[in-house]
Amino acid sequence: MSESTAVRVDPSNERMLKAWDGDDGSLWAKRAQRFNDGVAAYRDTFFAAAGIGLADNVLDVGCGAGQTTRDAARLATAGSALGVDLSSEMLGVARRIAVEEGLANVSFEQVDAQVHPFAEAGFDVVISRHGSMFFGTPLAAFSNLARATRPGGRLVLLTWQPLRLNEWITTFRTIFAAGREVPSSDLALSDPVEIGRLLVSAGYADVRCTAVNKPMFFGEDVDDAAEFIVEQHGGRLSDLDETTRAGAVEALRADLAEHQAGRGVFYGSAAWLVEARRP
Repeated sequence: MSESTAVRVDPSNERMLKAWDGDDGSLWAKRAQRFNDGVAAYRDTFFAAAGIGLADNVLDVGCGAGQTTRDAARLATAGSALGVDLSSEMLGVARRIAVEEGLANVSFEQVDAQVHPFAEAGFDVVISRHGSMFFGTPLAAFSNLARATRPGGRLVLLTWQPLRLNEWITTFRTIFAAGREVPSSDLALSDPVEIGRLLVSAGYADVRCTAVNKPMFFGEDVDDAAEFIVEQHGGRLSDLDETTRAGAVEALRADLAEHQAGRGVFYGSAAWLVEARRP
C-alpha cells in the first residue's frame, strides 16, 4: 500500500481514505474480478446511458480497479478516460491491467474527487458505477464535479435503491448480525427525490432516476460464494463465540444454496440509473 498521507482529502472523507486505502481497498484489489462480475449485468444499461463518444474526455469517479474506466477508454478512442479513487492498491491493479490491455488513452489518479482541482469544464462525461455514495459532503463533491463537467456534458451514476429492495444487502446484513440488531440505514443516494435536489443544487439539470433491477452474481457454487462473502463480511462475526460464528456461516450456506441456479449463485438487486446534464 502506498503512503496515503500524500493524498489531499477533505476532513469529512478521512474515514473513507483510511478504509479504502487500507483493508477494504486491499480486499477489493484482491477480488477485483469478482466484484466486477457481481455487477456485470448493469454494464450495458450503464454505458448506453453514458453515450460516450469517440472524442469524449471521461471522468470515472470511485473507479476502483478501473474496469469502467477502461471500458470508457475503449469507447473514447480519440478521447481519454481518467479514473480516480482513494485506494492505491485498486489503482495499482487498474494501471497494470490497462498496460496489459494496451490502452494508451487511460490514466488513474489517487485523489479525493470532493476537493481535487480538476480542470474546469474538462470532461464531456462524468460516470460512477456505485462509487459516488461515499462522499462526506455530497453537495461539495457534486459541485466540484459539476465544475469539471463542460456545459452540455453529462453525469451518469449507478447508486443502490433502498435496502428493502436489495435482497443481497438485507440477506447478508441479517445473517451476519447473527441475532443482534440488524443495521437498517440505507446507503447514500438511495432516494431519487433527494438525488434530484442534490444534483440541481450542485449545478446539474434535467436529473432523471430510472429504476434498474438486475441479478447480482456471487459465485459459481455455494462453496465459491460462501468463501467470497465470508471474506468480505466475516469480520462482523469476530466478536462472537465460535458456535455462533459457525451457525452464521451455516445459515449463509443454506441461503446460498437456495439462490444457486445453473449459472451460479445470484441475488436480486435494485439500482438507480441517474442521468443529469450540465447546463
